[in-house]
Amino acid sequence: MMCLFCEIVAKNIPSKIIQEDKDFLCFEDINQVAKIHLLIIPKQHIESFELIPSDVMANMTNFIHKLTKKLFINKTGYRLVTNIGDDGGQEVAHIHFHLLSGEKLKQIYKR
Repeated sequence: MMCLFCEIVAKNIPSKIIQEDKDFLCFEDINQVAKIHLLIIPKQHIESFELIPSDVMANMTNFIHKLTKKLFINKTGYRLVTNIGDDGGQEVAHIHFHLLSGEKLKQIYKR
């Protein structure tokens, strides 16, 4: 059985795709917490940031840079978050980054 995000990559589960190439997919999160709330995933099943090969991460960085320019948020700002493991709050065992933007985001912690 495929994981939820692999099902989305296979187009077995519908999603609102924002950007896609041969290796990565960006789609809207169904549980929006910001005006813009997107999920960015590699199409290859990789369970966690702890397991992602550095070359895949480098290519994902390029994909995200193209995305932020396309959305015109590369200069206004955004937050990029990934949760790792149970203690980090990872709910789907497929590495994914949350991209949050479109408004002034609240600080998540204070010094």
